[in-house]
Amino acid sequence: MSSHIYTSLLTSQNQKQKKLAVLIDPDKFGSVDFIAQAEKAGADYFFIGGSIVSKGDFNKCVNTVKEHSKLPVIIFPGHVDQVSPVADGILFLSLISGRNPENLIGKHVLAAPILKKTNLEILPTGYMLIDGGKVTAATYMSNTVPIPHDKNDIAACTALAGEMLGLKLVYMDTGSGANKHVSLSMIQEVRKNISIPIIVGGGIRKAEDAYEICKAGADVIVIGTVAEESPGLIEQIARSVHYNQATQPAK
Repeated sequence: MSSHIYTSLLTSQNQKQKKLAVLIDPDKFGSVDFIAQAEKAGADYFFIGGSIVSKGDFNKCVNTVKEHSKLPVIIFPGHVDQVSPVADGILFLSLISGRNPENLIGKHVLAAPILKKTNLEILPTGYMLIDGGKVTAATYMSNTVPIPHDKNDIAACTALAGEMLGLKLVYMDTGSGANKHVSLSMIQEVRKNISIPIIVGGGIRKAEDAYEICKAGADVIVIGTVAEESPGLIEQIARSVHYNQATQPAK
């Protein structure tokens, strides 16, 4: 299995280049025009997945995005059946913020032999649900309690344990449609304690927020709801994510 995606993430992290992933929920995916719009606006990756896919066709969604974009397509699975060999990689999520054994290792045992038959790049990821002010689908479906929004020490120790276990990424998420994003102070505390790349998603709706989250220590920003509701904001957020030390956030 290749390691192109992870190698590029490490290179970007070392060069302080931030990345933007646009999350596509197969249940909400509509026009193929959105794919070209997101790519033109400056997205670096497409993440595909959802806590539950009831109306959409997961495999068709992955195939469509691959057909209409050259960007890496990475599966962000909500269930073991969300696997497509057509994608480029998959976040092999272990929900380290919760205490549900099925999401720590149980579902991985079921998925492993399936993934072994594909050429997907496996990206072992410590997934951390953070309280974003409302119960999200991810929290409900995982049957876990998110880390409190102000408990920076718990988040930092959890992320550190994940890195020590050999996980290659940490994904801090308040969930789709959350009222607020992960706090800047929590991201800073996690960044001080781990060296692996940090992904942050959930509740990010403004370019200024994306800029500050990157400045706090995130390496990859994930937007979903705002991209679905206001595709025109993708370019503004992308500009803020792709900042360097001499630039100011896009307004």
